[in-house]
Amino acid sequence: MIDLRNLETFVWVARLGGFRRAAAKLNMTQPAISARISLLEQDLRLQLFETRPRRGVLTPSGQELLRYAERILTLKDDMLRAVGGNTSYKVALKIGVPESIVHTWLAILVDTLSRNYPTLTLDVEVDSTTNLRESLSAGRLDIAITNGPFNDPKIRSELLCAFPMAWMASTSLPIARNGADLASLTAYPVITFRRGSAPYATVREFLDRNGFATARMFASSAIAGIVRMGLDGIGTCVLPEGVITSELQDGRMTVLDVGIELPPLDFYVNVSRDTDVWLARQVVEMSIQVARDYLDERTRGSKKLIGGIQNQD
Repeated sequence: MIDLRNLETFVWVARLGGFRRAAAKLNMTQPAISARISLLEQDLRLQLFETRPRRGVLTPSGQELLRYAERILTLKDDMLRAVGGNTSYKVALKIGVPESIVHTWLAILVDTLSRNYPTLTLDVEVDSTTNLRESLSAGRLDIAITNGPFNDPKIRSELLCAFPMAWMASTSLPIARNGADLASLTAYPVITFRRGSAPYATVREFLDRNGFATARMFASSAIAGIVRMGLDGIGTCVLPEGVITSELQDGRMTVLDVGIELPPLDFYVNVSRDTDVWLARQVVEMSIQVARDYLDERTRGSKKLIGGIQNQD
């Protein structure tokens, strides 16, 4: 009898192109991965991978086995779901997200998944888009949400949501809320995401193009740091409006109408085309629905808030 765990290990080594990557994916040591492959080769009396140094390269026999192994594992998942449903089929899922998602609708998604899949084990990794892309490509993540799409034919990318960007400031700064000019805005540092990010590049290019090449910009990889500096009056901020709900509602921060159209911050949900985690597709669809519902609710809330301010005026 062939142990299905050994077969699953074989599939991941073949997909990821190496024993080390498969070990990271399956939370195992590399010697344990090697032991499982050795047992599988003994059971089949075949050599499945080329000898060192190209340990992740399949032999002709290994290539033939891979086609059948993937079908067997898919059939196993289908059987378990059909027999036990969502409440008995156990699956672990690793999701990578940028900080902007943590500050907005991640908790809603996690709660939705928890209620719909009570046996799901979820690991959430918060990191930069660059690192999340690398982790997904290496098989350390099942799903990654990134700023911008994945340019890899092995990865399926779908537009998740677009966060409107806004120029903001602490209400303690003497800047006109409506019609603020660049001279008054750049009297303070402009604080936004880290260098190399889309928001930073957009603001920098805009300032340079309009004659403010010497304007100072402060960058931070943490949204909490950007907001804190903004609240303390260190400078103005360029951020997705949705990440600082409480600060806008209680009047500590305000959105500045500066007559500048900032491109939205686009997020994509990405999953490997070869993933054998059956829940991955459902999570992708749930993520899209949760993100868009959140933004729709935010839009309705913003309209009510603006209407209330206009009525008071």
